[in-house]
Formats: sequence, structure tokens, C-alpha cells
Amino acid sequence: MSARHPLDATRDAAPLRVLQSFFTPGPQTNPYLSQLFVSVPHVVQRPFSWKTALFGRYDVLHLHLADVLYLRAGRLRSALGAVLFLAVLLRIRFGRIALVRTIHNITPHEAHGAVTTWIEGLSARWTTLWIRLNERTVPPTDAPVETILHGDYRSWFARFDQPAPVVGRVLFFGLIRRYKGVEELIAAFSDITDDSLELRIVGRPSSTTVRSAIEAVASADERVSCVLHYVDDEQLAAEVGAAELVVLPYRDMHNSGAAILALSLGRPILVPNTDTNRDLANEVGPDWVRRFPGSLSADTVVDALAAARVVASGDPDLSGREWSVVGAQHADAYERAARLDRRYRRHHDGARSYSE
Repeated sequence: MSARHPLDATRDAAPLRVLQSFFTPGPQTNPYLSQLFVSVPHVVQRPFSWKTALFGRYDVLHLHLADVLYLRAGRLRSALGAVLFLAVLLRIRFGRIALVRTIHNITPHEAHGAVTTWIEGLSARWTTLWIRLNERTVPPTDAPVETILHGDYRSWFARFDQPAPVVGRVLFFGLIRRYKGVEELIAAFSDITDDSLELRIVGRPSSTTVRSAIEAVASADERVSCVLHYVDDEQLAAEVGAAELVVLPYRDMHNSGAAILALSLGRPILVPNTDTNRDLANEVGPDWVRRFPGSLSADTVVDALAAARVVASGDPDLSGREWSVVGAQHADAYERAARLDRRYRRHHDGARSYSE
């Protein structure tokens, strides 16, 4: 007779109700979140709504990027969102609800002011359990932590036809922010003298200022083409499939869903030589993850493109990122957070203690 999982008794009694911090997944939802929503066993997943967060019944709130919930166009709407989010935090703090937070970035990529910084710090202090996407991430508090790798995109994009790569095509894709180094990529590419190569930029700029800057540098080289708006998953699969090499020259790169997406579609990547990217190369195979130190150069791009053409046969090893694995790990993390929170409330002595 097989051993019984230690959490089965809890699951048999009443499945945990997990409120996610994103709204009902739709066509423009990040596939990482869409897959998370349907891949976690033994729990009842609920999409976010202010009504549910403030008045509904749930055991765990899983928070991803908090400011996405409440920052809006205009100060008045953002202020209202901040008040609502603070009310949710207070309900969690003084109710029987555990707070789980996934650390997607070490620090925010864009500053949003003192109020947002204060709310971020408060939610960090009241976090029951952290989820980090790699073992090098150091959480901002001493709350317990689980390491769960960023899930892959292979099943998600399997429904779309993928074209053969276009010889000489280099691609950047994703939301275009200043820190992602797109202007530097275009400048480095423009120093390449081989007219048979082309650079494709696909993604929505985060602001009109960023858009104007990209258009200005791209217009100087006819080998550079841009699709500066959101593209759906089918077009994205086609764009990634048509590339020989995906370049992600972020100035600050700790975790990257774009890197995992490119690898999921079998395309080699060129990324900065960070600790986490060296770990990724060791995990999936060094031929799939080329790295550059310092600033990106024309020679680096050319060399990486040549290496991509002779990449080892087969696919990158993403076995540790399958959603059957990632989903089960999230279920265990939610269960652990619920136990921790209940234990804390039973033994509360004025200072939060997370001993298990």
C-alpha cells in the first residue's frame, strides 16, 4: 500500500481556496499566469476581483506584481487603487488568510513614488511565504521561501504552426522598457557590415518616449524592422520561429519569461552573462544560452548567430519547468503557507514567528 501524502488529509477535508492577483485570464494575459491558473492540483483557483478580495472567502492570496493591481492612468485612480489594496492587506493581516508572493524581480524596474514604495514594503513585511524563481533570489524578509522554476511554454504554443528560421534573422521580442537595452541592440546591430542579416523588434513600447527613441534609431538602418504593438500568441510564435537567434540584452536581468519562451520554441538566446543566466545555461545546455559580458557588441551578435546555426541537435532541457511539476510545487507552497499562517495565529506573541 502506497504511503499517503502528508497533505492529503487537509486536501480531502476542504481544498484550499487560492485568490490569484490577476483577473480572469484572457487572450492578452501572460501565458505564465494563464498556465498557473489551470495547472495547480488540489486547490480552488479564483481570479482576482476587488469584491472577492475584500469580501469573498479564500484561504491564500497569491500576489505577483502588486502595483499592477492598483496603479492606473491618473493620480486619482491610482490613489483609489492604493486605498483598496491597503484594505485588502489589512483584511489579510487580521483575517485567516495567508499571503504568498512570487518574486519576479529583485527591485522594481521603474520607480512609482513614496506611496507605492511604502505599500510594497508593508506587503513584504506581512508576507507569509515567498516563492522565488531561482535559488539566487534573496527575499526581502525572513519569511519561509520555496524555489519554483518559471514554467515553460511548450504546451501553450504547441497549437500553433512554427515556421522554419529565416537565415540571418535576429529577434528581440517582449514589452519594450528602457532597461531592456533595445536601443543598444539596434546600435550594435548597425555596426555589423553584413547586409544579409536583419534585426526584428517585436513588442509594445512602455511609453511614447520609448517608442520615439526606438523608431529614431531603427530608421537609420533599413535592415531593422519593427512591430511596435502587442502581438497575439499565434503571431508571437511565428515571429520567434522565424528567428535564428533571440537577443535579450537587458541591462538588469535576473529572471526572464522571454528567455524561457524562446527556449520553449527551440530558439537559442543571447543574454547578459549574469549568475542566473549561467545557471540557465547549465540547466538547459550551454549551446542554447549564449552569454556576453559587459556591453553588447556587433562581434558578439555575429558570433552568437554563427553558433546558433550549429546548435546541438534536439531541444533544450526544460524538464524541470514542466507545468505538471511547477503546478504541484505551487500546491505544496499554498498548503505550507496556510499551515504557517494558522500556526502563527495560534501562537501569536506580538512578533511574527515562522518556525515550523
